[in-house]
Amino acid sequence: MNPFEMVVMIVAIVTIGKVLSSRYGSKELRRTAKGELAPPQDNGENQRLQAEVARLNDRIRVLERLATDPAKRLSDEIESLKNN
Repeated sequence: MNPFEMVVMIVAIVTIGKVLSSRYGSKELRRTAKGELAPPQDNGENQRLQAEVARLNDRIRVLERLATDPAKRLSDEIESLKNN
């Protein structure tokens, strides 16, 4: 096999690999008809993670509010939580 045939074979292999990877490749990065990347599809795992992030953000807001409140208001809120 001469060097020219080897270069042609390498280009052919790379081209076939690119075609196959774009056809059967990553399901997360699909292309639209215009060639733009489409957003990943929502599934149960994504929704569960989004709900957990929202819940954690709520907890962070509460902790920030408690950390920035004056001492009297903080102790009053803690006592009201103990009574409930």
